[in-house]
Amino acid sequence: MYNYKHVILVGIDGAGNFYRHTAAPTIRRVMAAGAGTDLCLTSLPSISAECWGSMLLGVYPDVHKLTNGIVSSTPYTNTELPSVFTLIRKCHPDAKLASFCNWNPINFGIVDDAATRQGTAHDEELTDMICDCIKADQPEFLFVQFDSVDHMGHAHGYGSPEHLAQIDLCDGLAARIYAAAEEAGIMEDTLFILTADHGGFDHGHGGDTDEEKYVFFAATGKTVNKGARIELEVKDIPAIVAYALGGEGNPTWQAKLPEGMFA
Repeated sequence: MYNYKHVILVGIDGAGNFYRHTAAPTIRRVMAAGAGTDLCLTSLPSISAECWGSMLLGVYPDVHKLTNGIVSSTPYTNTELPSVFTLIRKCHPDAKLASFCNWNPINFGIVDDAATRQGTAHDEELTDMICDCIKADQPEFLFVQFDSVDHMGHAHGYGSPEHLAQIDLCDGLAARIYAAAEEAGIMEDTLFILTADHGGFDHGHGGDTDEEKYVFFAATGKTVNKGARIELEVKDIPAIVAYALGGEGNPTWQAKLPEGMFA
């Protein structure tokens, strides 16, 4: 088993699998170079806190019980259900861990204090901070949440020209992050993941329509099976991160490592 030195996880809030209707060269490049799917199943209800909670805590919402109201008002302190950040810290006490989120309730109410560097800003400014962090710190685990795509979905409709254009913009921001990792000389030992928390239907989300519940997932790295089409859910992502870094998952996790993803 090969242990990566770095994992970069970039999540685009509200993107679903709508990239299929855009150019999205970065998503397509990562998908083609590694493993992925357009049918990654998110958690239900397909709401931000529930879905990001599953992505970072490895369980369904009925277990982590987080809602948008809770993560916006209450710091995360559940030691019985630690985040993937805490589990990495347990295995690698000196690891540099970073979380950069446009929607700051993730940093406040889902990510615990194991993250050594955190930041919040609009997507473009956030990307400047992320690229600086990669070059200066070369974090072992870097989590990114872009939020502008979801804003466009709420304002103009999911699948609207404005929503799709914003996906392309965030795809370009992801390309900058990828390039920063290359410039820092760490891509050879990095698992690079692109995904979304949920999609949307009309001007909202929370239901179980295909447009809301299916998201894309794409990952590339030296041991990722090129061209593999895998089956997974958003709650499985912590198992992927832990496996890649050579750590152990939490016994309470419902997360599972997707079959056929790694050589």
